Amino acid sequence: MKKWSLAVSMMLVIALLAACSSGKKEEKSIKLAYVAWDSEIASTNVVKEVLESRLGYAVEMMQVDAGPMWAGIADGSADAMVAAWLPGTHASYWEKYQKDVVDLGTNLDGTKIGLTVPAYMDIQSIEDLNKPEVAKSINNRIVGIEPGAGIMMAAEKAIKEYPLKDIALLESSSAAMAQELQKAYDNKQPIVVTGWTPHWMFAKMDLKYLDDPKGVFGGDEQIHTIVRKGLDKDKKDAYTFLDQFEWTSDDMANVMVEIQGGKSPEDAAKAWVEANKDKVDAWVNGAE
Repeated sequence: MKKWSLAVSMMLVIALLAACSSGKKEEKSIKLAYVAWDSEIASTNVVKEVLESRLGYAVEMMQVDAGPMWAGIADGSADAMVAAWLPGTHASYWEKYQKDVVDLGTNLDGTKIGLTVPAYMDIQSIEDLNKPEVAKSINNRIVGIEPGAGIMMAAEKAIKEYPLKDIALLESSSAAMAQELQKAYDNKQPIVVTGWTPHWMFAKMDLKYLDDPKGVFGGDEQIHTIVRKGLDKDKKDAYTFLDQFEWTSDDMANVMVEIQGGKSPEDAAKAWVEANKDKVDAWVNGAE
């Protein structure tokens, strides 16, 4: 009887140790959705670095277009994003999904979108693109980014509103757009692109927005942090950090310039986080 009791006790101890060991190995995980804009690559990698290095999360980054990014937060297949441009650029997505997501407010203030040209071009307004000689000089096109992006919707609207009958909107990607702009700028050639700030291209090149008298592109905007419903309950520490995450255009530009200069997004984010401990400490206050 004693031998049986001892055997049972040992089995129970082994089972308990295995359970404890399994619990220790269980890893916290979180999914971040983002669009492949240089600004959002910078911010999402910084958030990833803080979640991993300070809060112990395993982070999965999900690169998608704007529509799937919003849909992913709404249906819970992604936990959070720090890439919502409001109130204008992502207005259609906000209208569609606002009841199914949680807006944690502004993480960066003073953003702007619009049609962008090198400062050496002798045009000032979107209306100038109606001039035949101007349209011809830019090959009758505006170089855009990914289809479905809010700025592309605004550009399509601008073509109709002004109307730019001889101008077509070229779909590409944010990286391809920046490459086209840099190439034209280096050769002092005319070009029009869909641009936004903050973006490293404004730090590297002398650019200007074309005046938008009809207000198609709206005014200054903010970037918001959006999370799925229930995140505050099952990942409270991550929620607290995301709720307190905010930085400046200069902060973001520093990371973007490092990436554009050749650093990987991960290394640029890590370097920024290490160099800005006080700011990061404030973000994770109450979360650690």
